[in-house]
Amino acid sequence: MSTRTISTLPPRWIMHLDMDAFYAAVEQRDNPALRGLPVVVGAQPGGRGVVATCSYEARRFGIHSAMPINEAHRRCPHAVYLRPRMAHYLEVARQIRAIMATCTPVVEPISIDEAFLDVSGLGHLVGPPETIGAQIKAAIRTAVGLTASVGIAPNRLVAKIASDFGKPDGLVVVPAERVLDFLGGQPVGVLRTLPILKRLGLSTVADLRGLSLTQLQAHLGPRAATNLYQQARGIASDRVGERTARQSLSKETTFGVDVTDSGVLRDTLRELAAEVAATARQEGIAGRTVTLKIRFCGFETHTRQRRLPQVLSPAKAPPLAENAMLGVSQAQWNRTPGAVRPPSRLRSDRSVAPTGYPPDA
Repeated sequence: MSTRTISTLPPRWIMHLDMDAFYAAVEQRDNPALRGLPVVVGAQPGGRGVVATCSYEARRFGIHSAMPINEAHRRCPHAVYLRPRMAHYLEVARQIRAIMATCTPVVEPISIDEAFLDVSGLGHLVGPPETIGAQIKAAIRTAVGLTASVGIAPNRLVAKIASDFGKPDGLVVVPAERVLDFLGGQPVGVLRTLPILKRLGLSTVADLRGLSLTQLQAHLGPRAATNLYQQARGIASDRVGERTARQSLSKETTFGVDVTDSGVLRDTLRELAAEVAATARQEGIAGRTVTLKIRFCGFETHTRQRRLPQVLSPAKAPPLAENAMLGVSQAQWNRTPGAVRPPSRLRSDRSVAPTGYPPDA
């Protein structure tokens, strides 16, 4: 006699919620005169900084995050350029997280303006995933006057891609039986941006699936190839809120154009340090190790790390902690070969990332 096991577990539904152009949207909400105008939040034109974020009106001119501010100004001189108000953005983010908590107790924030939520099993209480997503979007709009894009799928990877796909103000649900079709038409860059993939003529995720694991391993190595092979087939983690204590906070940026101006790079460090400190304040995290990572052309990467003599607590002394992290990062920057005068081959895919505030052992 044969037996058959019938699963009674409900389907897994993971939500990725991402606020639309968060900093710029807050500024447009607070000042109605800015609505409909291109708004750029970041450094001021004429200086040596970058774009932190920009409104969708500004994006029509090709402006994007991490672009040098003077390039943004060249593309759109009539845009409104504003300095970030991190403390204000943090307060709005707290309101949004409180709304998330009313939807499900399993919430995992991953940055100031996005989070994963486990909404599995809510069907009998709220309705299908489309209803759950619509309700939380409506609640956020009512409470804070902002829009969010939501992706709901069986795992984190597909949910994140779905939320990006629907931006702005989108709601995209991808059931398990549609995962392969949904991913197949996506550009391969939604999984990984690697020059080798372009050289191999791979444009879409479906193209990537045409390569065997052995073929991928020959080009990428065993670990990266296995990860990419699984991701192309929609295989990824569905765990939310189950991570152990956070070991680090980080923020990095990728430049959209070649950057050789050390002033721009140093100002970028300042912006990134401020964002790491803001997240640490929001999550109540303190620590004492600061790491700087710089990646140049050809994936040449330099990492510098320093352990501070005492723990920094952004919640207790925000400016002190932020300035200390920035100071250490700049000192490490000066010790990095080629960083003071970046080589002309510094490419648009290079990033600078200060990482700070791991829990102190």
